[in-house]
Amino acid sequence: MTTAFIGSTPSVDTRPRVTVLAGFSAEATAAIGRSLLVTDRRLLLVSHDMRRVRDGVVRRTVRTADAVLEQEVVELVHGCVSCTLREDVLPTLLRLARQRPDSDILLALPPVIEPEAVAAACAHAGAGEQLRFDSYVTVVEAAGFLDDLASTEDLRDRDLHAADEDRRGVAEVVVRQVEYADTIVVWGHPQHDALDDARLTALLHRLAPWATHLRVGDTGRVDCTALAARLRRTGRHDPRTPGILGRALEGFPIGIDDPAGEHGANSVLFRSRRPFHPVRLHEALEDLTTEALRVRGQFWIASQPDTAIGWESAGGGVSLGTLGYWLAALPAERWPETSGLRRMAADVDWDPYYGDRRTVLALVGLNLDAEALTARLTECLLTDRELAEGFEAWPGWADPFAGFFPLTDEDDTAPA
Repeated sequence: MTTAFIGSTPSVDTRPRVTVLAGFSAEATAAIGRSLLVTDRRLLLVSHDMRRVRDGVVRRTVRTADAVLEQEVVELVHGCVSCTLREDVLPTLLRLARQRPDSDILLALPPVIEPEAVAAACAHAGAGEQLRFDSYVTVVEAAGFLDDLASTEDLRDRDLHAADEDRRGVAEVVVRQVEYADTIVVWGHPQHDALDDARLTALLHRLAPWATHLRVGDTGRVDCTALAARLRRTGRHDPRTPGILGRALEGFPIGIDDPAGEHGANSVLFRSRRPFHPVRLHEALEDLTTEALRVRGQFWIASQPDTAIGWESAGGGVSLGTLGYWLAALPAERWPETSGLRRMAADVDWDPYYGDRRTVLALVGLNLDAEALTARLTECLLTDRELAEGFEAWPGWADPFAGFFPLTDEDDTAPA
């Protein structure tokens, strides 16, 4: 006997889909954008020229494969990345969604805008109600990526800074573009070197093991239809995925432990329940940040046991900042203020003594001495004797990080 079930049909998501294209090479990103544009006459490409952003001026272009629909100069209240996103990028996307609901959108970001900043701005503005952010694609130009990743220059040194107070490094921007991506496209060259290609591929897989990776451009011709099938309407982006510094707190992987590596690219995943000694860690920072091309993750120090601290370094510089309270340092009635993913991750890995406190660091580089790096980090941990002094004594120790990681009542969750 056949039984028929009568009920409402599943709802169809009719929101226009947005594919975000990022990359430090404007030429390579534009080439991918053009390749996708020709496969769909309804597809819209939105781009912004930010060369005059410090003067409070950007130029917005909206086009299809056949025509330029808009080309306008926009004056901003303040010239900066966040103002560009808030005052023009998001309003333009929402307007196009209303005016052309049957058209998907490619958003090609300028080199200085990081995709995570776009995602955060969209989440804050509630843009997901009208738009579906389908995928965040980062385009890597094979010829220059390693030089940029190893660079100690600031954006200011290349006249690329988005505002007078923009102190970001080139390597910092480049690596963040890669890490936030759910899809990475390497833009190659017909005169490519097989060994260099293999090393770059191995390094990118260790910087973003969660992403889908593909390569085009080596033959001088691009199969645009095949490329579009791999980049558009993939649904790879999950809006619940946290930014790189919030991944471990929310239970997401931050890297892979592969000391042996391949083609010279390797990575180390360092985990510990014990806290770092503040003085020994401070003394080791320079060695750790110069040895690895990238360090990222979370840690804690004995002298500030309530504080989850984020660590990211690239290009020889290091940035440390608070991620808020550990759940173990909060009263239970405040735990619901944090995300369900974070509470679940803490519950799965809860320790009777430390609670959810733990250090998780990923170090990525070329020919890293994994054994020496692990030993250096292990030396920074508390010894058994220091550990025995307990939580009550640790805050009284000398702390070169004192005052660096202030906490407020609002600091209870990791950044999005």
